[in-house]
Amino acid sequence: MKRGRLVLACFVLLSGKVSSTELVYTPINPSFGGNPLNSSHLLGVANAINDHKPPQDLLLEEQSDLERLAASLESRLISQLLSDVGNGNTGQLATDDFLLNVLDDNGNLIIQITDKETGESSTIQVSGLVPDL
Repeated sequence: MKRGRLVLACFVLLSGKVSSTELVYTPINPSFGGNPLNSSHLLGVANAINDHKPPQDLLLEEQSDLERLAASLESRLISQLLSDVGNGNTGQLATDDFLLNVLDDNGNLIIQITDKETGESSTIQVSGLVPDL
């Protein structure tokens, strides 16, 4: 009996001193409503743990002026060839790597691309885009 009263007395004493409050979530990231002063710290931590390295691609290397001129002329020639097809003309263009053959087949544009090195060929056919003249 004394034990039950002791437990009850402890429970009554502790229950009066125990209180709780409402839990409130506060985001850390400023993008989601957190403190804007956290942004530089979060960016620094993200950069510190980032181990991604960009690929070392040959296309990312700086081109010389001559290479840029050649690429620009090649692009211009291909553009001119495609616009000539719209006027009813067909044509062929040879570059260092590819052979382009452009045909007008009764209003259908056909572009045959052949890789000079491997001999592989691809054909692109677009229907109804070449106007009849």
